[in-house]
Amino acid sequence: MTSSIQEYFSRLEDPRVERNKRHGFMDILMLVICAVTSGADGWEAIEELGQARLQWLRRLAPFANGVPSHDCIASLISRLSVTGFQACFANWTEAIAQTRGGEVIAVDGKTARGSRDRPRGRAALHMVSAWADDNRLVLGQEATAEKSNELTAIPKLLELIELMGCIVTLDAMGCQREIAAQIVNQGGEYVLGLKGNQRALYEAVKDFFAVARTGKFAGVDHDFYEEVDKAHGRLETRRYWITEELRTLPNREQWSGLRSIGLVERRCLTGEIETVEQRFFVNAIAADAPRFAHAVRGHWGVENRLHWRLDVVFREDASRIRKGHAPAIMTAIRHLCMNLFEREPSSLRLAQKRRRAAWNDEYRAKVVFG
Repeated sequence: MTSSIQEYFSRLEDPRVERNKRHGFMDILMLVICAVTSGADGWEAIEELGQARLQWLRRLAPFANGVPSHDCIASLISRLSVTGFQACFANWTEAIAQTRGGEVIAVDGKTARGSRDRPRGRAALHMVSAWADDNRLVLGQEATAEKSNELTAIPKLLELIELMGCIVTLDAMGCQREIAAQIVNQGGEYVLGLKGNQRALYEAVKDFFAVARTGKFAGVDHDFYEEVDKAHGRLETRRYWITEELRTLPNREQWSGLRSIGLVERRCLTGEIETVEQRFFVNAIAADAPRFAHAVRGHWGVENRLHWRLDVVFREDASRIRKGHAPAIMTAIRHLCMNLFEREPSSLRLAQKRRRAAWNDEYRAKVVFG
């Protein structure tokens, strides 16, 4: 695995001038990856890990001049090309992933709140990531300055990823005709959340299901699926309807690959309080309700399986790394470390794996080497 990381990331351009290269490029990059894997969240902690584990690190790279200072580490990481790093990351992940037909790829954004630099007038980093739900791997990411820029980031991210045979899920912000066409052109299918940004289409789908449900779907060819979960004093019922009846939709021919529309209703009963939420979708999949449910659940899962763990286990929102390109590069490195941990087959939770990597050299080697 280490040789794989080195192989793919050695293609990344070293931004330093030759006379300032006291430490090798891969020395620094492998140090940062191993340190973040082992619980280091800042530059000084990365240097400290290096000093404590120098002999072990020399199994990965020469470190002929010892461990670089935290200032040296910060300087290199902050100057790396974000585009170049993300391309290397996507190529590396494609090599280790085993995506298969029907894989759900959830594309969603997250803001790293701690990266906001008010004195310099810099907004917090917003990273759009692609999460393979079945493989539990981050496939790639694209950095933006603000959430409103997701529409420009999503097409760039999709270009980096192999979509053939996969289902791409996006929330309402990504529900755009151009994005749907790109997914289809790359050989994928889509399940896109629908809200007011596509007002006419949203109202048409909403009205269709309201009329169909009132008439108990009489004469409407459709598929239905229901799930019930009970835990922690809460009863949640999720109902899925999907149909290929599209005649009432305006301008449906403008949506490449459009094959079905869907409704998801979530009812949550906590004590005597019941809440009901409805969400509508346009899809490039057939009217197969269990498959539709799998795609929707896969998108919801990105919050718990990726974003929540970045904040709680890797403390991303608490990070004060703000210099240059470092916030985006460090987010990508956290994603890389999560992928390494996911490939380590023990039943430990992610937080337990990260703690064990901090104090157990053999376990860290198992995670990094694979």
